[in-house]
Amino acid sequence: MSSRPRMIAALATVSLITACSGNDDGDPGAEGDAAGYPEQNITIVVPFSAGGPTDTVTRMIADPMAAALGGKVVVQNVEGAGGTVGAGEVARAEPDGYTVLMHHIGMSTAPALYKDLGYQPLADFETVGLVTEVPMTVVARNDFAPATFQDLVTHVKANAGTVTLANAGIGAASHLCGLLFQSTAGVKLQEVPYQGTGPALTDLVGGQVDFMCDQTTNTSGQITAKKIKAYAVTTPERVKSLPDVPTTAEAGMPQLAVSVWHGLYVPAGTPPEIVEKLSGALKTALADQAVIDQMAKLGTAPVAAADATPDAHRAHLEEQLTTWQKIISDAGVQPS
Repeated sequence: MSSRPRMIAALATVSLITACSGNDDGDPGAEGDAAGYPEQNITIVVPFSAGGPTDTVTRMIADPMAAALGGKVVVQNVEGAGGTVGAGEVARAEPDGYTVLMHHIGMSTAPALYKDLGYQPLADFETVGLVTEVPMTVVARNDFAPATFQDLVTHVKANAGTVTLANAGIGAASHLCGLLFQSTAGVKLQEVPYQGTGPALTDLVGGQVDFMCDQTTNTSGQITAKKIKAYAVTTPERVKSLPDVPTTAEAGMPQLAVSVWHGLYVPAGTPPEIVEKLSGALKTALADQAVIDQMAKLGTAPVAAADATPDAHRAHLEEQLTTWQKIISDAGVQPS
């Protein structure tokens, strides 16, 4: 018997016992479909490559969430098409709480980037809660000529035909940040897409591409090890782990302000009791000191508990869908 019929049978049994006993103390709906959950491993699908920023954040919270739920959480990487392959698989999964999606800002940009997406972010998913907002960094190969962010802007405008801008593929955070950079700077560059941030950063370190915009969870270690050059962070305030790197506002481009938010999702139709149980486990994980410390080393932090909720997450997703639709349209990017 599959997990879903088992849960339905268990719920029917509980309801019958309650009705026969005449016991109306407490709230039987508080158990609902979450009775006994989880009865099997929970899989969190990461729609990007292993070792990338979203994968790193997911693995930070997987064990603390498992401990809070009293079960086991397995992380599975299903990469491809800017995160849409993995997201699509979760959208079509059984809505029983055993298949969860960790996605980033790409959930809000995919509708503007793909004609045949195969799912609708608001209609086909239940939001569980936000996880973290990761700053972006504008970084380059160590021997790239520009010394400062202002120099970088001047250089790419004068050499637009030869400068290469790496990204992790259409819809990836690095792609979105790169679009915003080009739009704000008023320049069109040669973009070099990769299958993930790992190989893109590897080629940046190796000098095969000139520069890119990527999350601090992916670049902080390389910056502090002086393997790449850092020009700016894309947040209003400097990042504690990179105190010497100015903000884009300080560097004269306040319009380049973007952070990569992450959130958890389950398929639409997942029982609300299970969604709340997952959200509660997420809050517990984000309050874990080890998670806080790990995130701090990578230049980020958990969201406030009030944002690790289904309602706050959904409101943010709605706002971001509208925001990025305009940014992508203004950049002249046509859905593929």
